[in-house]
Amino acid sequence: MTAGNGQLDPITVEVVRHKLDGIANEMESTLLRSSFSPIVKEGMDASASLFTVAGETLSQACAVPIHLATLIPIVETLLREFPLATMREGDVYIMNDPYLGGTHLPDIAIVVPVMYRGRPIALSATMTHHQDVGGMTPGSIPTNATEIFQEGLRIPPLKLRDAGVMNDTLVKMMRLNVRIPDTLMGDINAQIAACTIGARRIAALADAYGDNLLATIFQELLEKSELMTREALRAIPSGTYRYHDFMDNDGIELDRRIRIEVAVTVKDGAIHCDFTGSSRQLKGPFNVVRSGSQAAAYFAVRALTDPSIPTNAGCFRPVSLHLPEGTLMNPKEPAPVGSRTATIKRITGCILGAFQKALPDRVPADSGGELLTLAYGGRLPDGSGNFVVGEMMAGGSGASARRDGVDVIETDASNCMNLPAEALEMEAPIRVHRLALRRDSGGVGRHRGGLGMVKEVEMLEVEATVTHRGERHYCPAAGAFGGGAGAPAHSVIIRADGTEEVVKSKLVTTLRPGDRIIVETAGGGGYGDPAERDRDAVLADIADGKVSAEAAARLYGTAAE
Repeated sequence: MTAGNGQLDPITVEVVRHKLDGIANEMESTLLRSSFSPIVKEGMDASASLFTVAGETLSQACAVPIHLATLIPIVETLLREFPLATMREGDVYIMNDPYLGGTHLPDIAIVVPVMYRGRPIALSATMTHHQDVGGMTPGSIPTNATEIFQEGLRIPPLKLRDAGVMNDTLVKMMRLNVRIPDTLMGDINAQIAACTIGARRIAALADAYGDNLLATIFQELLEKSELMTREALRAIPSGTYRYHDFMDNDGIELDRRIRIEVAVTVKDGAIHCDFTGSSRQLKGPFNVVRSGSQAAAYFAVRALTDPSIPTNAGCFRPVSLHLPEGTLMNPKEPAPVGSRTATIKRITGCILGAFQKALPDRVPADSGGELLTLAYGGRLPDGSGNFVVGEMMAGGSGASARRDGVDVIETDASNCMNLPAEALEMEAPIRVHRLALRRDSGGVGRHRGGLGMVKEVEMLEVEATVTHRGERHYCPAAGAFGGGAGAPAHSVIIRADGTEEVVKSKLVTTLRPGDRIIVETAGGGGYGDPAERDRDAVLADIADGKVSAEAAARLYGTAAE
């Protein structure tokens, strides 16, 4: 539908935009409701997106930014391998290989062409973090891997379903190489269902508006978002801004800190991120392929610009990256990349941190930037099969010029949820003894950093292999404008005989019946001079148990009443 002057009717364009957003979110809901694994059902570690036939993002669900951005090079790879002219109704494509455009092996992408009158008019895509894809440890995130072959099943661009006929050979191969095959296929089938919902809804839009008009509207939406993003970037003072931070270690050399450095240049409505000066390629699995660095940059741009701009490929067109070859953000195959989430989060934090002085009212202090992952795996007590379950625990966000940081929340390009105690105990012989906010973990300041969390679990009945993927144990979140750093993370294993082992951020070990692990996640940095903090806010923190009376007196000069 066009206006009288031949231009697209803006009301129709907005109606279609909101319909696209609704379709993407319906796909996401289908994923979360249909999947088998608790990491998806409860942890929400899955995402959905729509693409044009040119492979450009059309609309995204409210999901995981890392997934949504890394789907982009996956779709590009699949389109090169399977041209549009070869696609048929009932086709389903699958892929996870990081060195061909993926991110890490547990994140499997499913893509379905949206067919209308015999030809594709769009693409429907999902990505799910699968609880296990094989490899050297249950949960498939070994922190001690030294090559990608140790991390699990690599899937190149393949057809999982050809014109409605499943590739049974591929299915058998996947099932044979994972520890919980029914869960794997249950989650993959949920992805197919979500993509099918997206395809049906887009085809219905084509019926309503005509496929040619719909394609024109798609391009209008992308061009509008690009224009709005470039205008927002022009509002940022031009210049080159620098920041650096450190990661604890690479899982192999536990006492070696990892440097991430970025120079961000904003000019003429474009933004360029140069990572020269960052650490060389790592021995351990904290390298990140190009798609991950792109995800970090895309998220940062959306965080720095107007949130009302529709999120699609137009937002990403002004972004460019320089990733020096052989560094941890552009490793050479077969470097391990399984734990890349921690690196992506730190890259994101550095890009945002570069703007703290240029945009002090918009950019907060550093966040805890930690997504602590614990993966447990072993034999079920009755010997009937294997259990594999993973949980994700966040730290606190950084405080800002306007308010305190948020307690226990994912930040910096991730967006999942913690696993409830009931879900964990249902899936594995584990008892949760404690789950609480971590008192005094938020950085001091005029506004206090968000708190981390404390969790204590005990292994019951059987032994299990446990992977601990932590961060911020040695490199806490920095405060801003006089604010203090957040508390560093800390984890300890208390064996059944009473001996204690401090975890040096990353570890693969065995827990036996009676062994406990206590984790304390990092706090966010504070913002501003602590002497300027409102006294009533300090007293409220004491009353809520977020700050101890001793810490309040020492750090803020405020005594409890």
